[in-house]
Amino acid sequence: MNDHHILNKSGSAISETLIALRDISQQNDSALFRHNLKKIGRMMAYELSKTIDYEKRVIKTSLGEAKEWAISEQIVIISILRAAGSMAEGFTDIFAKSEIGMIGAMRKEGKEIEIDLSYVALPDINGKRVMIIDPMLATGKSMVKTVDTLLKRGKPSNIDIACLVSTPEGVEHLEQNISAPFKLWTCAMDSHLNEEHYIVPGLGDAGDLAYGRKI
Repeated sequence: MNDHHILNKSGSAISETLIALRDISQQNDSALFRHNLKKIGRMMAYELSKTIDYEKRVIKTSLGEAKEWAISEQIVIISILRAAGSMAEGFTDIFAKSEIGMIGAMRKEGKEIEIDLSYVALPDINGKRVMIIDPMLATGKSMVKTVDTLLKRGKPSNIDIACLVSTPEGVEHLEQNISAPFKLWTCAMDSHLNEEHYIVPGLGDAGDLAYGRKI
């Protein structure tokens, strides 16, 4: 069993922002939705930052020297397009020196859900801490395919999967199909997937809410 961090188990600013993202009465404002996705990305990144490696460094100030903790890992942030754009920006606000990769994942509808990774642009991930950002962990198939693609390109030191909302079915699929150790970070673990493979209660299509309905 890999580490699972469910961030709304107790009340916090994350819970307040999650309310705003879920509330159907606020979802007609795409600019506000993007703002809240970026905001919650920052807060998730802060929580994740408590688990990475640091080293003490000496900094000269105007009155002397100070010793402070500095990140000692190289970080790569992978944004799953298109929905993860604003949320990933929140992560890069916190991890400003990180490298950035992007993967385009398209869900093909049919009797069985198929995932097409239509675009892959990655920096070198060998020996680096890789953070994969995707707002919705529904079936988990796109995340498994993303990790498989990453592992064919290199061997990261750590894998963190950051999702806004997840399902038990999606998490189980990750556990059964991802060969490398990983940590899951999610703001909420929702009830289930419906017959159309959408998260219940969820919040709708994060990409459409952030950027407009696709046709």
